[in-house]
Amino acid sequence: MSTAGLHITRALARDLGGRRVTVLGGARSGLAAARLLSEHGAAVLLSDSRPIEAAARATMQSLGVRIEEGGHTPRVLEADFIVTSPGVPDTAPPMQWAREAGLPIVSELELASWFCEVPIVAITGSNGKTTTTSLMGHLLRKAGLPTVVCGNIGSPFSAHVSGLVPGSVVVLEVSSFQLDHVHTFRPHVAMVLNVTEDHLDRYGYDMGRYAAAKFRIAAFQRPGDAFIYCMDDALSIDFVQTLGPGGPRKLGFTLADEPNHPSLPDAAGYLKDGSLMLRLDNQEERLMQPDELALRGRHNVYNSLAAAVAARVLEVRSDVMRESLRTFEGVPHRLEPVREIDGVRYVNDSKATNVNAVWYALESFSEPIVLIAGGRDKGNDYGKLAPLVEKRVRALITIGEAAEAIHTRLGPMVQDAVMADTLADAVHLAHLLARSGDVVLLSPACASFDMFDSYEDRGDQFKQLVSNL
Repeated sequence: MSTAGLHITRALARDLGGRRVTVLGGARSGLAAARLLSEHGAAVLLSDSRPIEAAARATMQSLGVRIEEGGHTPRVLEADFIVTSPGVPDTAPPMQWAREAGLPIVSELELASWFCEVPIVAITGSNGKTTTTSLMGHLLRKAGLPTVVCGNIGSPFSAHVSGLVPGSVVVLEVSSFQLDHVHTFRPHVAMVLNVTEDHLDRYGYDMGRYAAAKFRIAAFQRPGDAFIYCMDDALSIDFVQTLGPGGPRKLGFTLADEPNHPSLPDAAGYLKDGSLMLRLDNQEERLMQPDELALRGRHNVYNSLAAAVAARVLEVRSDVMRESLRTFEGVPHRLEPVREIDGVRYVNDSKATNVNAVWYALESFSEPIVLIAGGRDKGNDYGKLAPLVEKRVRALITIGEAAEAIHTRLGPMVQDAVMADTLADAVHLAHLLARSGDVVLLSPACASFDMFDSYEDRGDQFKQLVSNL
């Protein structure tokens, strides 16, 4: 089939028979996309720059998926369109070849959405999206709704769309990488928690490009949909002002007291006299007190308000909301308690891969902190942490490729600052430096890939090392 004039629409899902499709990336997202395409009659080539695991290779071959691994070749261009995994940057050679050839490129998220006929709640943000996505899933399940939680959390969207049942809801954690190549993706509820510096290395160190990717979550929403945003986030405020009357319903959340903004709608979630409040359709309701929330920290008040607004859009009862917000246990690797030794608490916050996430973590503790930070730098400004580090952190231990940069910038703010060669060394040093009443906090502010397979691997190793103390 000729690719000339191929228009990316949801209708393409009904016209995949015989289409040639190249899937870039042979990890979870790429494998799920290749399977979905194959099941719908497409002729699929799965291409990866690295070797594909033997079990995955065998599964793909049993589905009739052709494979090239250990490097991309011009075969990737023998396609009607390209499906890209979030781990493949736009600078990768096959992405450049596709653009030069005029081949349409769609994300795995976009592909999966073509097959989804139930409401989608899509959540993004530089920080808090995993927690809020998990909380949203917990809340909807408590309400008795069949709920699938997937996307950037857990398993790919493409792995679930074929099994969705009528009446269910999909809750998606969505990264900027997944939104880079959407063409029709339309969530019923879209949520942007915040937009702060992160992944700038993928966006040419251009904050505007990164923010634009985040806001593509609402690009194809229509009247009747809802866009939930933080009214305390300047970039989100600017974006909302660009949404015309043909766009989604705009619902803000904020920690301001009874907020109003002259050019924006009133907030739907906010604080009043110290209570969490909801106000939709001119109906104001007092929900609960912040100290009733299961999750600690100011950032989790934001996350809880955002989830509550989304739940109200989906007509979840208030008593279910309260119970859900009181009982939610959080997510692994995000301010996760590990153990207490001789009066010192050890906390795993390996998911804190940017500066703003570490800010939230430091803000969550009143006790003196021994902070372990470092990893692969993503273009973040560690100096933004200086005031809070000076106030909350007693000792700083840095690791990884960014160890020296963080040590130089933040070391003068603390009593003790040292660089460690490995995470094991860092945990040993933290154990020696910590005093009864302290918190030893792994909150790296960096990606993990210089020393670990993932932030989960980093967090699991930290927990094992602490358990061995």
